[in-house]
Amino acid sequence: MNKNDLVAAVADSSDLSKADATKAVDAVFEAITDALKSGDEVRLVGFGTFSVSTRAASEGRNPRTGDKIQIPASKQPKFKAGKVLKDAVN
Repeated sequence: MNKNDLVAAVADSSDLSKADATKAVDAVFEAITDALKSGDEVRLVGFGTFSVSTRAASEGRNPRTGDKIQIPASKQPKFKAGKVLKDAVN
């Protein structure tokens, strides 16, 4: 399922137009993104938790030349599925 499929599913299940469903889906994505940027965790009870973790700097190798390279520290978004979602999938 891609974003267009998600918008269509939201429009069908909520009796919204596709334009309104697109605005709603975009607003949800933007709200989650803004919360993660500010360092907050987003918990959707039954669905899951979005959070940010920090990946430490490390040393890697360029596979083409074999030279050592420094990989800088970065923040990575994480998602942990909730029990209701896990049970629905299984």
